[in-house]
Formats: sequence, structure tokens, C-alpha cells
Amino acid sequence: MEKFMAWMEESFAPKMNKLAHNPWIAAVQQAILTAMPMIFIGSFVTVLTAFGELVPGFPDFSPLNTFSIGLLSIFLSYLVPFLIMEKKRNNKTKKEAGLAGIALYLIICGPVIDADAWTIEFSLSSLGNGGMIAALMAGLFTGFVMNAFAKHSFFKEDTALPDFITVWFDTLIPILIIIACGWLFTFQLGINISDVIYTIFSPVIAVGDSFLGYTLFFGFEYAFLYTFGISTWVLYPIEVAIIMNALDVNQAAVAAGQVATMVSAYGSSYYWCIGGGGCTLALGILMLFFAKSQKLKVIGRTTIIPSLCNINEPLVFGAPIAFNPLLMVPMWIIGFAGPAITWIALHFGLVPCPTMLFSFWYLPDFIPAFAVGGIRGVLLFLVIFALSFVVYYPFFKVYDKQCLAEEEAEREEKEALAAKKAARKAKRAAIEEA
Repeated sequence: MEKFMAWMEESFAPKMNKLAHNPWIAAVQQAILTAMPMIFIGSFVTVLTAFGELVPGFPDFSPLNTFSIGLLSIFLSYLVPFLIMEKKRNNKTKKEAGLAGIALYLIICGPVIDADAWTIEFSLSSLGNGGMIAALMAGLFTGFVMNAFAKHSFFKEDTALPDFITVWFDTLIPILIIIACGWLFTFQLGINISDVIYTIFSPVIAVGDSFLGYTLFFGFEYAFLYTFGISTWVLYPIEVAIIMNALDVNQAAVAAGQVATMVSAYGSSYYWCIGGGGCTLALGILMLFFAKSQKLKVIGRTTIIPSLCNINEPLVFGAPIAFNPLLMVPMWIIGFAGPAITWIALHFGLVPCPTMLFSFWYLPDFIPAFAVGGIRGVLLFLVIFALSFVVYYPFFKVYDKQCLAEEEAEREEKEALAAKKAARKAKRAAIEEA
């Protein structure tokens, strides 16, 4: 175990954290995070729609959803190449890269053009979360081409021409290559690149929705990597692409009068991500109310509010859980068991699979659990929450006892030092009197 811990700390963790800061991966991560306000608006519409069902004549707020989360893929097709150029320090052409990304993505969506009526039609599903994977690929390809030409210029550095004019001409060739690639496949070869990309990634999506894929990739990997201080953001683009696509599939199934079956859809993590990955809220409560050591009492008081809002960094690094075998093991156990129980409950229809976007993950988890799964969702949440207490409790007791022993030893050491100081002081006083 010690050799494994040393290898994870000294070799594996630094490499993974370095990968998370790779400009290409970081660009995709930041693009998704930048678009989060649009996802939040979609969640507001979900709440308003639910409220509107109870009030006759309540306004239809669905257009807010259509022009926020409903255009998520377009936003990403701009942001990804823009941020790639920015992180590659090619700031002069980052806006042009973003525009080229939009152009390429709209082409590969397979639009229907009516030249006589001067109209162009797009599938609304492809513009929203359903086209997210294609948008990311289009953005990465655009970023690759624009970055390859970023150092080439038709003009000398000391040219008297304004920068915006040199940018016009320097970006003509890369933008032409990007758009021409989309034109060739879509309008000349009749190949829907968006469908091809989805077909290529469909095995990944299928694995992500399987029992082992869901429990290991979405649950256990988060808990496992996090206990070694490894940022899981490196996997975030893949995760979001899978869960948003699964949500789109579920929504389409419900709209067609069928039953939603994609377990990995956005929102299923509300049942097991209680207090953050690894169900750490239970550990925070144990520290707050049952700890005997002063250290864990303080940690419980200071981390309980963030934990209720599903922010567990203070607990993971404050307790600490990271690099602490006594608390790493239960986090691994519940990190697997929670998603496993969730998959079973959703796969066999005990709890409905998520079909609506509810992205208020920072609310106490029973609220999102109710929003996506109703009363049965809350019951599933309570089962996993109770299980997390059972898993953490014995490890917490051992760790609390260890911390208490350390505090007592430290207190005895301080008392011994104080006694020595008092003895030396008394001795000096006796000598002075003599």
C-alpha cells in the first residue's frame, strides 16, 4: 500500500494534473464552463414550466430554453477554437477562429437549403445538447487548423498596415480550408459529418451507460482520483458530452411517447453525489456531531455549509481525505456503491431516468433528486445517504480516535514543556534569593 501511495503521489498524480492543464483539454473545459449560464437558464425554464402547470394561463417560457441551452452546441463551436487560440497565445486571430468554428459546425449539421424560398433549416436537436459531441470535434478541428497557420503571415512584422488588415489576409487560407472541408463532405459527398461523429462515439456513449461504465467512470473514478489530489476536470469534457447526449435521447423518447432508458443522463448523479463526489456529506455530519477530537470538530463546523451545497474541496483537503488511507477507502467504497445502486434503480425502472434539465447542483441534494425523480428519486437519495453513513462510520471512528490520541500526546508534550519552564524559572529564582 505504501509503495502504491508513493507511486500515485510522485508519478501518476503529477502527470494527470499536467494533462488537465494541456491547452487543448483546458480549452474544452473552459468552453463548457463558460456556457454554464445558458445551461442554468434552461434549468430556470424547467422550474417555471413545472410551476406553470399549476397556474392556468401561465406564459410559455419554452423559447427561453430554445435560445439558451437549445443553442449550446453553437456556443461551444465558437468558444472551443477561440479558447484554443487564446491558450496557445495566438490572440490576434482567436475571434476569427471562433467564427470559423461556427461556420464549420453549421455546415456539418447537414442543413436543408431551399434556394427558391431563400430558407435554410436546421434540426433544433443538433443545435442543442444533442449536437454537443459534433460541436466539440468541429471546434477542435478549427482550432488545429487556425493554430497551424497562426505563425505564418503575408506581411513583415514592421509593416505599416493596421493589425486588423493583416489578420484579414492571414486568416483567409485557414478559414477557407476549414469551410471547404465542411463543404466537400456535406454538399459534394453527401456525408453528414455530425452523424458520422456520433456513430464513432456511440460505443463510448453505450459504455458510459452500461453498469460498469457508469459506476466506474462517473462515480468511482471521481472518488479514486480525487483522493490523490488529481483534478477530474481532465475527464469533464467526455463526461458532459455523454450525459448531455443521454439527456437529449431521453427527452426525444418521452416526446415520442416512449420510456426514457438512458441512465447516464444529466441529473442522475444527484442521487449519489451527496455533498460532492464520494458522498462526503455524511462524513462532514459525523465530524460535526460525533467527533471527540478537537481537530475533526472544527473541520465539521467549517465544512458543513459547503458540503450541503455539494462543495467538498474543504473537506477532502482539510480532514484530509486526500492521501489519508483511513478515509480514502470508504470514499472509494461509496464512490462505487452509490452509482451502482443508482444504475440498478434507474435501469430497472424503480426510479425514472432523468428527462429534464435541472442544473442547480449547488442546492442540497434532496431538492435536485426530487426535481429529476420525484418522490421515488428522494427515496433513492435517502437510501444512498444512509448507506454513506454506514460506510464512513467505522473509518471515521478509527480516525477520530487517532486524532484524539495525537491531540492528547501534543497536550502532554506542551504540559511537560511548561513544567520544565516553570522548574527552570523556580530554580533561577532560588539562585537569585541565595
